Amino acid sequence: MLEDSYRHKGLRKKLVDEIKGMGITDRRVLDAMNAVPRHYFLSSAFLEFAYNNKAFQIGDDQTISHPYTVGLQSSLLQIEPGMKVLEIGTGSGFQCAVLCEMGAKVYSIERQPALHRNAKALLEKMGYKPFLSYGDGFKGLPAFAPFDRILFTCAVPKLPDELLMQLKPGGILVMPFGDGEVQKMMVVQEQDDGTFTSSYHGDFSFVPMLEKRATKK
Repeated sequence: MLEDSYRHKGLRKKLVDEIKGMGITDRRVLDAMNAVPRHYFLSSAFLEFAYNNKAFQIGDDQTISHPYTVGLQSSLLQIEPGMKVLEIGTGSGFQCAVLCEMGAKVYSIERQPALHRNAKALLEKMGYKPFLSYGDGFKGLPAFAPFDRILFTCAVPKLPDELLMQLKPGGILVMPFGDGEVQKMMVVQEQDDGTFTSSYHGDFSFVPMLEKRATKK
């Protein structure tokens, strides 16, 4: 049973106010993060810490991102309701839920089978209906392309050309770029003439993107 108490809601509002103070000003992003109970996506062992602005381990050497990072990436995507968004790295499903709450049609890929199963069950229980795929993020989802937006929730040492080809003209791609312990948050936008522009928005630390699906357990 999913419980979202007054205490949870109060802690969530306090967290949203905190990340607003850190520069996240997109009202729809803040409203979505205030609407999605982050504690649903964490082990009950972390329940008391769910509304701290921290990342946590979620298994399979993966993490649920800092709320500030989720807010920043969501803001950089410039989501409008109805947009098709490809997410590389479903993880816990929290970022996916925030995008769904913003009205996006989310297509998300996860290479770890246990994380894929857990996120699918939880998001369904919460009433969200993203398309979740257990697969290789480097390949994207060409059958559903093109996408208005593409988001990476893992560090990308080199952008796969296959994914750039799945971005709609004028679309935006957001990713932590680099192969070291610290990456730059990079925004890539395709112009009408087919060229790409890029900009950078701070330093972050993400787990690295890996090829191929992990073995099923």
